[in-house]
Amino acid sequence: MSRSSRLPRRRFLAHAAGAVCAPMLITTRSRGAIQPSNRLTFALIGCGGMGRANLRDFMNKSGVQVLAVCDPDRARRLSTRDDVLKRYAERRRSGTYAGCDAYNDYRDLLARDDIDCVIVGSPDHWHALHVVHAARAGKDIYGEKPLSLTIAQGREMVRAVQRYARVFQTGSQQRSDARFRHACELVRNGRLGSVHRVICGLPAGEITGNHPPIDPPDGFDYDLWLGPAPAEPYCAHRTHYEFRHILDYSGGKLTDWGAHHIDIAQWALGTMDSGPTRIEGHGEFPRDGLWNAAVNYDIRCSYDSGVELIITSRAPNGVRFEGERGTLFVTRGHIEADPPEILNERIAEHENRLPVSNDHRMNFIECVRSREEPVAPIEHAHRSITIAHLGNISMRLGRPIRWDPATETIADDPTAARMLDRAMRGRWSL
Repeated sequence: MSRSSRLPRRRFLAHAAGAVCAPMLITTRSRGAIQPSNRLTFALIGCGGMGRANLRDFMNKSGVQVLAVCDPDRARRLSTRDDVLKRYAERRRSGTYAGCDAYNDYRDLLARDDIDCVIVGSPDHWHALHVVHAARAGKDIYGEKPLSLTIAQGREMVRAVQRYARVFQTGSQQRSDARFRHACELVRNGRLGSVHRVICGLPAGEITGNHPPIDPPDGFDYDLWLGPAPAEPYCAHRTHYEFRHILDYSGGKLTDWGAHHIDIAQWALGTMDSGPTRIEGHGEFPRDGLWNAAVNYDIRCSYDSGVELIITSRAPNGVRFEGERGTLFVTRGHIEADPPEILNERIAEHENRLPVSNDHRMNFIECVRSREEPVAPIEHAHRSITIAHLGNISMRLGRPIRWDPATETIADDPTAARMLDRAMRGRWSL
């Protein structure tokens, strides 16, 4: 029996409820840690590439101390813990440090009352459980994108963050990039005239062959890694980075990169609290092999305003805005316009300005202290990834979807409506 089945959830939830009822405190009980009273304590759930990258950057911020890491892969969590210990040991005169713990089960970590903030860097199929339970436990959350595995799970995550008054920053770091912010402000303030079409170019998916089942590596709690997902035999190409190509755990490159570029489209259009009302997707899915997410895709989304959003794997990576006075293209490290003079436009103080953040993780820290809304709040992330999820539903069913953003329901299509959520395996539930 895995530890995930042995740990009493009643005890965890009772502890979490008590933590939520208590006032938020900036704790200092960190076993040999530095003592300033305004220090924020952090923990990481999910020791993969982005989780560790986030952790390293947070450790470099003033007033932050990492107390714990968690992953069902023992090698990953111990390696990450050792990185933390080494980093802090280098800063101490003694050259030693022992104040970071490593956990297999995230519920043990969340039960600690000396952790203020949690970084969620787990696979997509775990995001809802980790975020909802962290919010109930009174933790502020820096959550990796894509926000959710399903639309219904995303809404539950939003409700939990709001109900427990948590600060949540989505890892959509393009919102803290001056080029993307300038592009969105130019669109919002009419520098392109009336925008009629936006094209989000995303990477194509990937394929692989069939991989025979093998035993999980020693120290990898594979049943816990699967968690709420269907039970499947282990193979290396199913887990860690490659999970994103399998629809049981993610939505493919469409959700992986769509979480970034669709979010920029929504930010520019000012539709962060709504979305399109008709989605029609056409995709090419692998005919065989372990990975089953769409390889190539073209999704056409229609807004009631008349704007058309195209999400495609056949366009340059980035976001292109087409308006009556010109076009604008923005991607990581580059921005261009036609006519080029559009980029010289300055946005006046009285115009529609977007929040300024030049450091995404520092913006989270500042908002944890101020209790203000960060630059990439959870509601916006939910609305943006909803569009990608609807694209996947339309592609898988082979027909258009009529969507009501106000009620978050699909009209006149019971099969599609059932795909707004998925059952969780075993004892796992929100």
